[in-house]
Amino acid sequence: MAQVYFFTGFPGFIANQLIRGILTKYDNVEKIYVLILPTMKHQAIIRINQFNEQYSLPDGKISIIEGDITKVHLGIDEKIQRELETSITHVFHLAAIYDLAVPKDIAYRVNVDGTRNVNEWVQKLQKLQRYTYFSTAYIAGTRTGILKEDELIKPPSFKNYYEETKYEAELLVESLKNQVPVTIIRPGIVKGHSKTGETVKFDGPYLFLNMMERLRNAPFFPKMGNPEAEINLVPVDFIVEAVLYLSHADVGEGKTYHLTDPKPYKVLALYEMMLNELLGKRPKGKMPMFIPRFLLSFSSIRKALRIEKETLDYLTWMGKFDCTNAQRDLQEASISCPDLKDQIPSMIRFYLENKDNDQYHIAIR
Repeated sequence: MAQVYFFTGFPGFIANQLIRGILTKYDNVEKIYVLILPTMKHQAIIRINQFNEQYSLPDGKISIIEGDITKVHLGIDEKIQRELETSITHVFHLAAIYDLAVPKDIAYRVNVDGTRNVNEWVQKLQKLQRYTYFSTAYIAGTRTGILKEDELIKPPSFKNYYEETKYEAELLVESLKNQVPVTIIRPGIVKGHSKTGETVKFDGPYLFLNMMERLRNAPFFPKMGNPEAEINLVPVDFIVEAVLYLSHADVGEGKTYHLTDPKPYKVLALYEMMLNELLGKRPKGKMPMFIPRFLLSFSSIRKALRIEKETLDYLTWMGKFDCTNAQRDLQEASISCPDLKDQIPSMIRFYLENKDNDQYHIAIR
């Protein structure tokens, strides 16, 4: 049966990589629709032209639809909407504000109201085989201990509005499971490709690389964070392989998965690996967390070091993601998360090659 795909969040990195995976893996792809904001049209056209050339695609195989998830019916033209309702088989909803420092009103409008609109929209699709929603493992907020895939428990608090709104959005998608064939994906912190290091923006762990690079002439780098805290990084190629399998296999329907590293490294171990690979140095001594929290409360310092203060919250958080269901269901396809230690050289190499290119750096408030 011919498959027709619909993406939100294009031309974002993960959506881009998922489309690449679809074009590589599947022969029965009839069409791919990408919903984009009008302001992203130029970037989207560039990406689509790259796909057309690389995969020798006919014109129109990947079709741009201008719209906005924050609008009713996603802001899609009525004529186009009728065509979509009778053709789409798979929806991948990735559009969201991923910024840890996002203001509350923007986060709720895009992440919660936008997902509500997508939920209403997918229920009109007559041939829908799977609705895959990208959440985050960090909807756990400030909960600690073992965090399971089949739990959706409101935490005592959240570390930022990104986590809070992704939790609220997942609640909405969870409520659809009896009506729509849903798969919910909760990734860890997604980094670049495990082999090439390729990414499209330096956020998350890359912000610590920014800080190290800006302070490369410092006499020493002290350790920061809780020595028992873990950080869960996953490469984008693992995410793509896992998501495509779980979104097409019957076993994935109606389930929620932690796509996380089952053997994550401690925060301090990652910090040491990155520092050593980037600058050839090792941390000395220890800095109490109140010092970097105070320093990064100043916008001028955050901008100078190119790091958000919200990233510090993940250096002391004591949650552990259980990914038993994901491991079990991916085992049949021989898909597993590679060891982070083996990925550090390519991660740092790509960072060094592109650190002076502003298009990779996120805006720091």
